[in-house]
This record gives sequence, structure tokens and C-alpha cells, in this order.
Amino acid sequence: MRNILILNSSQIATPIGKSAKCGEEMNGIRVIENGAVVIKNGIIEEVDTTENILKKYNLDEFEVINAHNKCILPGFVDSHTHFIFGGYRPEEFFMRLNGASYMDIMRAKGGIQNTVNATRSSSFEELYELGFDRLNSMLEFGITTVEGKSGYGLDLATEIRQLEVMKKLNEDHKVDVVSTFLGAHAVPLEYEGKNEEYIDFIIDKVLPVVKEKELADFCDVFCEDDVISIELSDRLLSTAKEMGFKAKIHADEIVSLGGAELAGKLKAVSADHLLCASEEGIKSLAENKVVATLLPSTAFCLNKPYANARKMIDSGCSVALASDFNPGSCFTNSIPLMFALACIHMRMTAEEAITAFTLNGAAALGRADKIGTLEKGKAADLVILKYPTYKYLVYNTGVNIVDSVIKNGEVVKNNTIY
Repeated sequence: MRNILILNSSQIATPIGKSAKCGEEMNGIRVIENGAVVIKNGIIEEVDTTENILKKYNLDEFEVINAHNKCILPGFVDSHTHFIFGGYRPEEFFMRLNGASYMDIMRAKGGIQNTVNATRSSSFEELYELGFDRLNSMLEFGITTVEGKSGYGLDLATEIRQLEVMKKLNEDHKVDVVSTFLGAHAVPLEYEGKNEEYIDFIIDKVLPVVKEKELADFCDVFCEDDVISIELSDRLLSTAKEMGFKAKIHADEIVSLGGAELAGKLKAVSADHLLCASEEGIKSLAENKVVATLLPSTAFCLNKPYANARKMIDSGCSVALASDFNPGSCFTNSIPLMFALACIHMRMTAEEAITAFTLNGAAALGRADKIGTLEKGKAADLVILKYPTYKYLVYNTGVNIVDSVIKNGEVVKNNTIY
């Protein structure tokens, strides 16, 4: 691996630190004009002005990249996706446009069950090829680390297959994949009306295999009215934590059920969605340092009110932003769309959005000590924009302005930086 020296960047913009930023700290972006980055063996050695770096390093020892008139950011971290699945559901998208609700479709045996049927019939090779292509698309948008959830099997064989595909993709693809077990994504038809028995099945038959094969870091649950109750979610996540999994929770997406409060009680790593989180729930997230992962593209695609990012940040929460890429409620992984929605409709500042997509996203995956910022000792995951300042991420609305991507010190997407 060659050492890399990036010079003459019009601006380097990055949060700083090894833990999630809370509240007004999310605005604390370090900006270096005419910046430079020194990369050795895939790790950031130093970040400073080009003038200072040129005084200390011999250019002959590096592959030199000229980032003149371009802005450098940490690689984006998409901390909530469902990107391993078979089949698509365009008909349901248009059903919602004509008035059907997400839960109406689920109760009609559509929704997640449709994707379960398609995923169960997909081979390892088919899911791998689909996943590899989707990771390529993510990389184009500057995503260098992504979380992927199972949850489209709802049986032992397919849940394990999904997780094994993600493990193999993490080994083979440039993008790092962090796996989450989401067997409690819905109750499958074979357990209809037997929610408690299904959770017993997950605890007794599936979680031990996931643990034995070391296929997931996290256990997640879709805690929602008519899906998995608060009580069953508590039981599942408490058991998973005892087994060594870290907890995540789909919380308060459709109704205010108390999912955010449960996330705080369990000290989960993150609570996600939160469109209907209560004031007490938001307070619990802040007090227990649970990352509030907000998914603006899902609210947009479902035509629902957005999660109250402004209230959460002002209440001292750590907010992350993620795509929720999936075949049903949010078939998009567009980073520029999410930046636009976060800043225009959710009233986040550009600086808060950057922190949410980098350091706080990393914290939502338990990796803030290794990725998410541009500073000495972190992995050299960088995004180089086509424009001189990070503000173009919102200003050039909805357009992918990623010029180049460096992952672990290797140039993996390169347009014009040379």
C-alpha cells in the first residue's frame, strides 16, 4: 500500500473526536483552509494546512494528490440499511400514493412479507451479486461504511444466508459492512397470531446460531403497534445483550409506542426512525446517550412528517442520519437527497448534517474510535467533493457532487483529482 499525500484542498471539514457529538456540539466542525492530509499504511498520519505539511514531509515518499479547489470530508457512514434482499415492490409504492398506509399493506400480507417470499427463494450467489452492485452504488455517493440488516428471511435458513452474504461482502468489497440481526422485523405468516412463540423461536433457535457463527454485531427489533410489542422487544433485546450482542431498535416510527423510552432503559446503541417519539422518549435518549438515527428519506417516501431533529438536538441528543435503503418504504440510498431533506425540512444545519453522516453515524455502529473524522490515528476514509466547500452538499440540491473516494488509504473512486 502506497502512502498518500493530499495537498491544496480548498477546505477540509470534519468533526473531531472518538465519540458521538451531542446537542450543540454537532455544529463543531473543524475547517482547515488550503488543507492537506498525510496517509500512511491506510491510516491518517496528520491533517493540517498545505503550507505546514510541505515543511515536514518529503513528496518523493508519497503518491501526491492535488485537491485544488475541492473540499475534503470524512467518508460517509450509512448506519441503517436493509440492502440484502430479493425482489422489488413498485406496486406498493404507488398504492401508498393512492392512499394506502404502510400498515394497511402489511395487514394485507404485502409489505415485508412480499420481500420475505422473494428473499427466501434467492440463492446465496444471487443475494451476493445484488449486494455487491448496491455497495458499488453506495460508494459512488461517498459511503465508506454501511450497516446492513437481515430480517427478510424470518426463518433460520434465510436469516443466516443474509448475514453470511453480508460477511462475505465485507471481506470482498471496499465498503465496510457492519451486520445487524433483525429477525424480529415482522411476524411471518407461519407464526401469524403467535408473536410470543415467534420471539421464542428467535431467542432459542436463531440467535444462538448467529452468535456461534459470529455473523452480527447488533440485534435489532421492529418495535411497533401490530408488529412486535414493547414487552416482547424488551425481552428479545435484553436476552440478546446477555448473549453479547449490542442493541438497536426500530422505535416510534408509526405511533408513539414508547420505543425511545425502551431504548434508553436498555442503553441501546441507537434508536432509529423516531418520527413519533415522545418528549419523554427524547429525554431518555439524551440522558442515556443513545444515538437517535433519523431516516429522512423514509418519511419523504411515505409522505409522513419528519422526525423532530431540531428538538432532539436542542434537547442534547446525538443525532445520526442514515438512508434506510430497502425495497419497500425507501428504495433510495441518495446521500444528496438526505442532506437536502435534513437541512431544508428538518431544520438541521449543514454542520450538524455532516456530523450526523460521519462521526455520529460511526458511533451508531460502535466505530467512532476508528472512523468518522479526519484526524491522526483514524482510518483514511475520505470523500473529495467537486466543489470548494461543504455547503455545496446542500446548495447543489439533490446532485451527487462526490468527485473521489479514498477507503483505508486506497483511491477507490477517482474522477479528476489527478
